[in-house]
Amino acid sequence: MSRLMKGEGEPLVASRELTAVSADGSRLHVEVYGPEGAPALVLAHGWTCSTLFWSAQIRELAGSGAYRVVAYDQRGHGRSPAVGPDGYSTDALADDLEAVLGAALAPGERAVLAGHSMGGMTIMAAAGRPGFREHAAAVLLCSTGSARLVAESLVLPMRAGRLRTRFTRAVLGARAPLGPVTPLSKKILKYATMGPGAAPERVAQCARIVHACPRAARVAWSHVLGELDLGAGIRELTVPTAVLAGNADRLTPPVHAREIEAALPHSLGLTELTGVGHMTPVEAPEAVTAKLRELVRTYVAGPAAGAGATVVADVADVAEVTAGEAKEQAV
Repeated sequence: MSRLMKGEGEPLVASRELTAVSADGSRLHVEVYGPEGAPALVLAHGWTCSTLFWSAQIRELAGSGAYRVVAYDQRGHGRSPAVGPDGYSTDALADDLEAVLGAALAPGERAVLAGHSMGGMTIMAAAGRPGFREHAAAVLLCSTGSARLVAESLVLPMRAGRLRTRFTRAVLGARAPLGPVTPLSKKILKYATMGPGAAPERVAQCARIVHACPRAARVAWSHVLGELDLGAGIRELTVPTAVLAGNADRLTPPVHAREIEAALPHSLGLTELTGVGHMTPVEAPEAVTAKLRELVRTYVAGPAAGAGATVVADVADVAEVTAGEAKEQAV
């Protein structure tokens, strides 16, 4: 049973764990948090991560009892088994997301979909799929890109060009094991993936997650990401879509977010977080959670979602107002 820490040590336990079966038979580990019938969100993590990457969002949203949060491990990550060498592709990402949506949501049920990094690429890859269009009410793309990921990367402090691209490709696709989490490995991870002001405990959290990714999946997905071209997927993404990025992101610099936002058919705008790197849901959890809550309330928990969803959202609003009043009185 999956457990996330809620508050000061109180465990938040998944209400359901599912296995979604993708088009090629691959099995995907899915966790559902929060009450059935509540407005839903589906979260897709990035390269080398797992469902644990969304811990802050799951605690805040599902832990309130006002939302239902679905998170899954991308193939080869977390508790989703590895696949054969031909099982890694953008089509596979799209197949997997469709499988998760079909397994975790009721027919016709609509949810907010959020993807970080490769999770955002998953959403772009799936944008034209029937299962996506059936279930997606709105989208949040966090710290992601659609093409030229290696060429635009700023991980290596070199002048842009063929030499930097070649060296970056070699670094990101390195087959060497990451080994245990050490002070040095945390320093390297922070430099490459997080902002300069990232809190030590958040650096440590990211390091534990990234170092737990199996080497075979890490290498296989690096090759897919190195050849990525999802421009057509952006044009298929017709649901309301918000984009969020850190302006200190070295892996997917803000140039990607700006290009995606400009090409979206229904853009809700770009939010750039000052001093934040690539790991936005962990580095800036409050900003990411607030954007998700805003999208759910606007596109899922309104009248079109039905009375049950509206009542749940209203309860959350009352709880937050009450808490705010109590805080003001205390002051």
